[in-house]
Amino acid sequence: MLGANELVNAKPDGYTLSQLPQGVFRLPHMQKVAFDVTKDFTWIACLTGYTFGLVVRSDSPFRSIEDVVEFARANPDQFTYGSTGIGTSPHLAVEVFAQRAGIKLTHVPFKGNADNMQAILGAHTMAASDATVWAPHVESGKLRLLATYGSKRTKRWPSVPTLDEPGYQTVSDSPFGVCGPKGMDAGLVRTLHDAFRKTLDDPAVQATFDKYDQTVICMNTETYTQFARNGFVAEKATIERLGLAGKG
Repeated sequence: MLGANELVNAKPDGYTLSQLPQGVFRLPHMQKVAFDVTKDFTWIACLTGYTFGLVVRSDSPFRSIEDVVEFARANPDQFTYGSTGIGTSPHLAVEVFAQRAGIKLTHVPFKGNADNMQAILGAHTMAASDATVWAPHVESGKLRLLATYGSKRTKRWPSVPTLDEPGYQTVSDSPFGVCGPKGMDAGLVRTLHDAFRKTLDDPAVQATFDKYDQTVICMNTETYTQFARNGFVAEKATIERLGLAGKG
């Protein structure tokens, strides 16, 4: 939340910008924050998003999401999965999936990607939900990718289904872009929007996105602003439904 906090007191001159992750929509529902999502930011342009996935060790008996669901239905709370922390996208995506699948899993929160990977590689957890920090381990054969969380399959793992495909209505790719302080001049916002939008056509930028398994998720200022408003409301409903309001 460092970027969000910086924008609150920054001058709206276009020289202080930040990436605002999905967490700015949900954290205010979990704890006290120094910003108001609906008033303190100018949503300039959305550019991209993450690829998340659920992985298990290659020697795991779980070979598909359906295997996980079958096990969890027979053994409530016994399937353990790690994430990068309570309230993060890798955590909430799995909890939404579990709720819609009618199963109960045990979440093990970690401080970050490294700890999460160490736990799954060491067989301390049965699965790990994370962004593509697991990719090298999937490529080397140490981990097996069961599903990704986007609205469509990835370029890199086209044979791996999404969580949405089996009918669990779960999509998470955490779109993000460039934001500024409130009160920015409309002309300045347009200039910045057009400049950042142009980068999406740059082969070097596209190659970097591919390297980190990020997809292009382009929204103009008006659409991004509405996305932020809707996201703030939607995250509140999710946080309350999962019993996480006021925690964290």
